Parts: sequence; structure tokens; C-alpha cells
Amino acid sequence: MDAMRILVVEDEKKVASFIKKGLQQEGYAADAVHDGMEAVRNATAFDYDLVILDLMLPRQPGLEVLREIRSKKPKLPVLILTAKGAIEEKVAGLDAGADDYLIKPFAFVELFARIRALLRRGNQENPRLRVADLEMDTATRQVRRAGQPIDLKLKEYALLEFLLRNAHRPVTRTMIVEHVWDIHFDSVSNVVDVHINSLRNKIDKGFQPPLIHTVRGVGYMLSDGGA
Repeated sequence: MDAMRILVVEDEKKVASFIKKGLQQEGYAADAVHDGMEAVRNATAFDYDLVILDLMLPRQPGLEVLREIRSKKPKLPVLILTAKGAIEEKVAGLDAGADDYLIKPFAFVELFARIRALLRRGNQENPRLRVADLEMDTATRQVRRAGQPIDLKLKEYALLEFLLRNAHRPVTRTMIVEHVWDIHFDSVSNVVDVHINSLRNKIDKGFQPPLIHTVRGVGYMLSDGGA
């Protein structure tokens, strides 16, 4: 799983909450908005890895939202999730720039499979991330250090993936919160520090050199060369 952040665009708030909760349980950070104008604003203002888009939206129709997102962020994957199941509607959505089209009602297992496929399609680099003897396979979600498997919880995995993708450069707590949690998360809390300490116990304890470094006044950095 390469993406860490998904925008859910769904006018039915209960459905949006249901999808968002399912995504979070799968380890993604997810935000939900409920009309077309909000969708365009969030999709263009924040750094999302994928958008799940309903077509029947207030204030701005889904296809208009899709065209506007596509004009501003042409590489951002968009998956239409809608009750509109007619062939001509599906063709219209794909022609407007959607990367995939899933009809409600849906099964989460299929939604997750389609998300993974879209993220693989848009992210063709080597699925293995490596610093020193620490390696993450983002395709299988396996992590090893010096050949030993490391068992991580969902947020620990997402945090480590973000650190690996930004290896050798400092990242702030705010950057971590925005990519690993969601835009409404309370960044004042110490949850980042707690998860960093947990990662250190699993990634660095008993290994040399230490890879997770505190950068005073900034945040953290994953590097084999010291902070």
C-alpha cells in the first residue's frame, strides 16, 4: 500500500463516515467532504494520493468536479464510487478522466483491491524502500532489518513509510501528522512522539547504526548518517 492519504467525496454523511472508517482501519489517513465545491478545494489544496468521488453531489456535479481536479492535478488518481450503474454513465465518467469506476453497493475488499491497483499504476518505482539494512516492501507490506522481520501496527507502518520516502531529510511533526493522520487531527498532542518511540524500539533497538534521529527544533529524520 503506497498511499497514505485519501479524500472521500460523498454527500451522504453516514456513507462517507462508513467509507472513511473502513479506509482508516486499512491503515490509510482519510478525509471526507460532502459537496462538489469542497471536493475541488480540498483536492487541489492538499496532498492526496487518491480521490474517491461520488457523482451525485450538491453545489457542483461530480463530473464537473472530476474535470476540474483533472485540469489542476492530472496525475491524481480518481476512483468514481456511485450508484449510477448504466453503461453510458460509466463511459461518461471514464471519458471525463476517472481512473476507475465502482458501482454501489460495493464490497470493501473490492474497493481496497482497486485502490491498490490504482496506486501501483501511478507509482511505478521500485516497491522496495531501503536505508542501510532496513527494507520495506510496499507491495507486500513486509519490513525487515538485517534480514529480521519487523512486526508493525498500521500507524507505525504508515509513519515508517513516510520517513523512508523522505529519508536523509528532516520532517516536521506537522508534516508527519498531515500525511499519516488527517487534516483534522490535533497536532498539539504527543501522538507523533509516542509512535516515533515505538518505532525506535522495533527498528533501532538491538541494531546498529540507529536510523531514526531527532532533529532539534525541527522534527525527525531517518538516516544512516546521523542527524
